[in-house]
Amino acid sequence: MSETKSAQFTVGKLDAGMALLLTEDYQLIEFPSVLLPHGVVLGSVVNIDVGRDRDTERRQRSDFRELQEHILETFGARRPQAPVIRVGHTTQTWAVIEWEPLELAAAELRSLHLYRDGQRMMQPMPATAELADRARAVKTTGLDVGQTYEFKIEMRTSAGTFFSNTVSLTTHALDNLTGVRVCFGDCDSQEESDGLKDSLRRVGASWTDSVSLGVTHFVARYKTGVGYEAALRYNVPVVTPDWVLACEANGKLQPAIKFHLE
Repeated sequence: MSETKSAQFTVGKLDAGMALLLTEDYQLIEFPSVLLPHGVVLGSVVNIDVGRDRDTERRQRSDFRELQEHILETFGARRPQAPVIRVGHTTQTWAVIEWEPLELAAAELRSLHLYRDGQRMMQPMPATAELADRARAVKTTGLDVGQTYEFKIEMRTSAGTFFSNTVSLTTHALDNLTGVRVCFGDCDSQEESDGLKDSLRRVGASWTDSVSLGVTHFVARYKTGVGYEAALRYNVPVVTPDWVLACEANGKLQPAIKFHLE
C-alpha cells in the first residue's frame, strides 16, 4: 500500500542537471532535471506526485533482517577452534608434531608458530590454511638424546589468536632403536634387502616403502631411483647397508656420517 501526495511547481531554472522549482507559496526546491518530463523549459508548470510505499518498506526490512542473520551465522556464530596436535614420530634427535585439520570458520589464517617448552621456535611452518591442511605435520630437529620436551602450536587468525593443546615427548636413548624407520633404495640383491630387514626387526626398528617426513634413513648402495631423489628433498641421510649391520652389532644408533653413501 502506498500513500501519495501531489504538488504543483513552476520551473524557475535549469542548470547542470538540476532544476529549481517554485511552489505557489514561493517555496524553492532543487530537483533532478532528469526526472522531469521531456520538453520542460524555464516557466513550465509540472505536477509531482510523492508517495510512500509501505509494502516495499516492509519487504526491504525483512530482507535486511535475513541478511543480518545470515552474516551473524556465517561470521559471528562460528568461531575458529584451537588446533589439536599430537606426537607423530620420535627419534633420538628429532620428532614430528602432527595436527588435525584446522577449523578456521570464516576467519583467515595469519600464521602458525611452534613452541617448545614455552619458547617460540624459529621453525618454518605452513604459510596458508591450504598448505597447513595439506602438510598437517612438521619435523622439529636439534633435540637432545633422552630428554623430555613439551610442544604446542600458536594459530594467529583474523578472528584472534588460539593455542593448541600441549603434548609431551621424550627423545630416545641411543640404545633405543624403535624410532628408526628406514626406506630402502637400490641394493645389490633382494636377498641383501631381506637380510637388512631381518636386522632391523631384531633391533626393534621398522622400514617403509616410500620416503616421508617420518623416515630417519635411506639405505642404498647406488644413487639412483625415485626414492633416492625423494630422500634428498626431505633431507634424509643416505647411508650404505653397513649402517644397519653396525647398529645391530653395537646395539645402539650409529652416526650416519660414517656410512654416508659416496
